[in-house]
Amino acid sequence: MALQDEINRLREEILARGDDPVPGAYQGVTKARITAVLREIDHYTTDQRDAVFALLDNVSPSFYSIQYKNFPAGIKFCDGATVAHVGCHFGILQRGEGKSDREGRDYWLKPLWEIGAIEKVFYDKAQGKFIPGHPVAKSPYTAYRLTDSFKAILTAPGKKWRALLKDWIKEDAIRQRLALQAELAEVSRAQVDTKHCDLIRACRDHYVTPLKP
Repeated sequence: MALQDEINRLREEILARGDDPVPGAYQGVTKARITAVLREIDHYTTDQRDAVFALLDNVSPSFYSIQYKNFPAGIKFCDGATVAHVGCHFGILQRGEGKSDREGRDYWLKPLWEIGAIEKVFYDKAQGKFIPGHPVAKSPYTAYRLTDSFKAILTAPGKKWRALLKDWIKEDAIRQRLALQAELAEVSRAQVDTKHCDLIRACRDHYVTPLKP
């Protein structure tokens, strides 16, 4: 059964119990707070709001556990979710509609990754946890999660989030966050067996004819 069919079934089961498919807040953060923060940084769309809300979900088990029966228990949605996971969460669980188009990634994930609100992660089966970066190309275990610094703004009490956001959105701070993500991704790449990358490097080094000066 496809992932979207499983999530549709899950939603129906929750509704049959008389419960709401999603709570009014995750980690104490409502959609109203997310809206206010995203508008402040001129990054608001309903899809981006609902994607952020999905990535705050510390209640639902990882959707990997739906796809793969041997996936470890205890890992939550907020720990790392694929584009398809996020699309199913806000398209089906939150809205009761179909899974959002995967190509929407460029519209509701990438803009937030570019400012360091979302980070790329990878589930490393050998370590049994998510690690920074996407060290293996086109792996089903490449995922995304909110950065700790952005979550701190969303979860800040009262109006304190505005002061935190003011410093967080400075260009120097953005560059530092992205540089740190890149450094951590390099560490992850060294830890993970990247045979595909090694094959590409070998082809380049041994089979590609060097250009003449």
